Amino acid sequence: MNTLLIEIQAARAQNVAVSDDALIVDLTDGRTLSAPLAWYPRLLHATPLERNQWQLIGDGEGIHWPELDEDLSVEGLLLGRPSGESQRSLQRWLDERSKRQK
Repeated sequence: MNTLLIEIQAARAQNVAVSDDALIVDLTDGRTLSAPLAWYPRLLHATPLERNQWQLIGDGEGIHWPELDEDLSVEGLLLGRPSGESQRSLQRWLDERSKRQK
């Protein structure tokens, strides 16, 4: 197994912050990752309260936002992967969200 793969598999999140334009994840090894919020449309469309209601999953291998039905892996963040959600799926989610807020 190569060193990069071992490093990615060992990386764990310990804290998460979401600003108006970025997702910031502190790792247990001291690194901090930052990704544009535009990569994650559900987070982009969320309220600040919803963005701050995250949970670490899998001993920090991932991050879950229950209110948004959003899950991100530390591995995906390290590899620079934006959301893979289709526009159709996102639009259904936005439509449902709009109905609930009325």
